[in-house]
Amino acid sequence: MRSFDKILFATDFSESSDHAFEYALTMAKQFDSQLTILHVINEPVDLRGFYVPHISFENLEKEIEEGAEKMMGKFCASRLSGFTNYQCAIVTGVPWEEILKRAENDHSSCIVMGTQGRSGIDHLLFGSTAERVVRKALCPVVTVRLA
Repeated sequence: MRSFDKILFATDFSESSDHAFEYALTMAKQFDSQLTILHVINEPVDLRGFYVPHISFENLEKEIEEGAEKMMGKFCASRLSGFTNYQCAIVTGVPWEEILKRAENDHSSCIVMGTQGRSGIDHLLFGSTAERVVRKALCPVVTVRLA
């Protein structure tokens, strides 16, 4: 049986991700794995050609990054007491592509993620990140549905 020495957990800070994190953390503790907590900032649409009042594109990107860092800090502080074998990462890009890239670069043994980030018209337009990760990942993927 393959060992789970490196687990990649992808989060969008939704309720579904929170639920999936319990599985990722339990697996990391059980298998004595390094846990990487990854958040992907969805690549913003280039707004430079449009009129955006009172905020520049660069400031918007900076505010989004700072917000993500605060959310990651809160997420880790409230859920990881006593567990130290983890690292956090925030990247910008297309979520499913960045998750797969990180898993491959880190030689992750497994990816854990929630299944319900988007619904309705958003799902039709953007597709499911989890679905794409499952189809294209080179390692096992554990998807956790919010019951």
